[in-house]
Amino acid sequence: MRFDLVTIFPRMCDGPLGEGIIRRAIERGIVDVRVHDLRDHTTDRHRSVDDVPYGGGPGMVFKPEPLFAAVDAIRAQGSEPDAVILTSPQGKAFTQAEAARLAGMRHVVLLCGRYEGVDDRVRTGLATEELSIGDYVLSGGELPALVIVDAVVRLLPGAVGDEESVEADSFTRGLLDFPVFTRPAGCRGMAVPDVLMSGHHAEIRRWRKREALRRTLESRPELLADAELDSEEREMLRALMEERGAEYGRD
Repeated sequence: MRFDLVTIFPRMCDGPLGEGIIRRAIERGIVDVRVHDLRDHTTDRHRSVDDVPYGGGPGMVFKPEPLFAAVDAIRAQGSEPDAVILTSPQGKAFTQAEAARLAGMRHVVLLCGRYEGVDDRVRTGLATEELSIGDYVLSGGELPALVIVDAVVRLLPGAVGDEESVEADSFTRGLLDFPVFTRPAGCRGMAVPDVLMSGHHAEIRRWRKREALRRTLESRPELLADAELDSEEREMLRALMEERGAEYGRD
């Protein structure tokens, strides 16, 4: 798979792309990540990428021409992108399902915005879609683009050494992950649950299912509407909801 990131701050990408799973995936040839300096696609001597907004208002707006030229240059390398994504607060929410969708693509271009926004002709005439990583404001699109790359790369075959850990990740089936513990068994008065040290694998599996459901119910109950639950989990969820209702009743 190939990613092209278009940014005015290419050095912001060096650290995340040079460490951990992404670095190893690049070294193994699983993914090809190319970072492009948007200023290389300007035509004036000041290498200007922004200008004042028509109609007035604060801040500066990304000019359309350099972004169109950058994507033209990427296409000229002989690879037509499957998606040209503009990172934007107006975009569709980036979820685990979206990461899985992108992982099935061959080539993705990510346009990193800055300033007060991007000329809307980029959105309507260049980008094929917009994605947002959350309802908050960042200084630019570099961090969202890197989040997208990270989430997608770990889903590519061979990127993560233990494929089972990917399959068990939070949100993969619409649930948060269950609690995890390691040595020592006791820490500052807090103990590891007995079931995890029992060696009883069936009970451990049930405990993990139940605790994943409990966490999701307590922290992100809206996820349960679309979660992929088996019959055992549905029964557990009913019991947890009854238990929760009884606790509220006592309050």
